[in-house]
Amino acid sequence: MKQNLLKTKFCRIDFSNPTVLASGILGTNSDLLQMIGKQGAGAVTTKSIGPKERLGNKNPSVIVLEHGLINSVGLPSAGIKELKPEFESLKKLSIPLIASIYGSSADDYVQVAKEVSKYNPDIIELNISCPNKKDGLIFGVSEELAAKVVKKVKKATKIPVMPKLTPNCTDIAGIAKACEKAGADAICAINTLKGMAISIDAKRPILANKIGGLSGPAIKPLAVRCVYEIYEAVKIPILGVGGITDAEDAIEMMMAGASLVGLGSAVYYGGPEVFSELTKELQRWMEKNKIKSIKELVGKAHKK
Repeated sequence: MKQNLLKTKFCRIDFSNPTVLASGILGTNSDLLQMIGKQGAGAVTTKSIGPKERLGNKNPSVIVLEHGLINSVGLPSAGIKELKPEFESLKKLSIPLIASIYGSSADDYVQVAKEVSKYNPDIIELNISCPNKKDGLIFGVSEELAAKVVKKVKKATKIPVMPKLTPNCTDIAGIAKACEKAGADAICAINTLKGMAISIDAKRPILANKIGGLSGPAIKPLAVRCVYEIYEAVKIPILGVGGITDAEDAIEMMMAGASLVGLGSAVYYGGPEVFSELTKELQRWMEKNKIKSIKELVGKAHKK
């Protein structure tokens, strides 16, 4: 029987492979998350959950570009109180579950973290970096505010806490370090970049919200740079997200310092089967290059 070289640990949690469904992509209900698990993902992340119902932004809210997507969905959520049936159903999930949460204040994050902890997800992701809602970047661009949210949530739960950071800041490594000092168990980087597209015929922005978050292959070099800088600054593990579409992208991100890799727009481009295709390709590459474990790849680009 062929040895699975892709097994790894993250926050002391076992993963069958290092791929993770990123938040906001197909994570809207338990059936979709379970389907992604069956397609070979190592873990799945829920769509970000807020303290109360949120309708999100008006359409059009997604634009497909040549090298990426711009979305301004606006974090629609039924609110944590309404999601009990979904989490009950997710008990059948056979892979780790990351619950993504958001709020408009540190106390909101605490409230949602307490509620979501009742369902025992493996990790709580703090979405402090969404660029397509008005207050979505307040916490993610400030060391002090990011650390404040992390510190308060850590006191409210025993589940590992992982802030998701934004590249729309001046020093992402400094913010990661502040989060680590505040007690973060891991870092997720990066969220989308602020972007816009204008219709030259209508002579106006295409998105109803005007500005949205750019994701996809176009942002991969920036994501790799951010992960590389964060790895130099912190000792806690990193979930690297941004423009990963195949095994080579995943390897590059891990060599930059990521222990896990998140796929988002890749699911739009390649369908749910992108997880099984990527992991098979990654296994073959590791065998060919005599790499015995994922740990051998993590941070390899930093070693001289």
